[in-house]
Amino acid sequence: MPTSITLKAIADQVGGHVLGDPDTIITGVGPLESAREGDITFAEKGPSLQKISDSHATGFLVPSDFSCPSKNLVRVKNPRLAFAAILSWFHPLKRPAPGIHPSAVIGEGCRLGREICIGAGCVIGERVTIGDGVWLHPLVAIGDDVAIGNETIIYPHVAILERCRIGQRVIIHAGTTIGSDGYGFVQEGGRHHKIPQTGIVRIDDDVELGAGNTIDRATFGETWIQTGVKTDNQVHVGHNVVVGAHTLLVAQVGIAGSTTIGQRAILAGQAGIAGHIHIGDGAVVGPKTGVAHSVPAKEIVSGGLAPMPHRTWLRVQHVVPNLPELVKQVRHLEKRVSELERPVK
Repeated sequence: MPTSITLKAIADQVGGHVLGDPDTIITGVGPLESAREGDITFAEKGPSLQKISDSHATGFLVPSDFSCPSKNLVRVKNPRLAFAAILSWFHPLKRPAPGIHPSAVIGEGCRLGREICIGAGCVIGERVTIGDGVWLHPLVAIGDDVAIGNETIIYPHVAILERCRIGQRVIIHAGTTIGSDGYGFVQEGGRHHKIPQTGIVRIDDDVELGAGNTIDRATFGETWIQTGVKTDNQVHVGHNVVVGAHTLLVAQVGIAGSTTIGQRAILAGQAGIAGHIHIGDGAVVGPKTGVAHSVPAKEIVSGGLAPMPHRTWLRVQHVVPNLPELVKQVRHLEKRVSELERPVK
């Protein structure tokens, strides 16, 4: 971790250009509103750029076309991305020394990569493959025949159950379960009989899963989280779901079985997605929105109605899409009534 660095060195690091004194010394990072002397911060849009003149920071990452003659600036294409890089530079992830804790339990037939860290109380099943540079925090449980790619980080109390596949550079936060049984039952005589869940979960490269996620294994085949997907905490993905590359799933999203989410979609907090539908590439689902039908690519949908009896709710769903036209009709009728009520001269 650097204790100090010049503004020019920062600009070189992020591909930026200095406006001001390139030899200015930076000793830390901080947010715009509370940054102190010696800190570098960032501003990317109008309201935040206007606050630069009042900030106590020593350096500022700003858009390429911004100027403020009284401040030391580093002009970059994407100030937020540059700030993230500098933040990681000043506060790098602190990895333990490679090694396997004596209390870890490792089954037969495992293949362990180089420079791995396996923490206290980890339990690893049989025939598990762990790639180079993998870091298992304490109390991680790995089932039989699991494969984990290089440079993956798995935090405490994560369970990855049998036969699941985890890619490279994946981050899985505390308490997440991968490969729990899908929610599959068949009813007979008033009782629910379990349908065996025989598939796996596949997590591709550069995925980050938040704390307390549950990713169900497929009934057949695989539940598939594709490259670059990022999930927030307490997200549930049902069996045989496919989540497209670089999609964002925000807190408490729930996706029912056999649904496909396209690439670069956004599902906002507490969105609920029904089973056997498709959410298109680039679509956005607003917070607390229940989606029962497929959504086209790049469509933005939202909801979040107040609670009501279910039969009323079903009737409301037929009315809501027509509300804009109904409002126009009501206004037209109000105008006609007003004209008819005028006194005759």
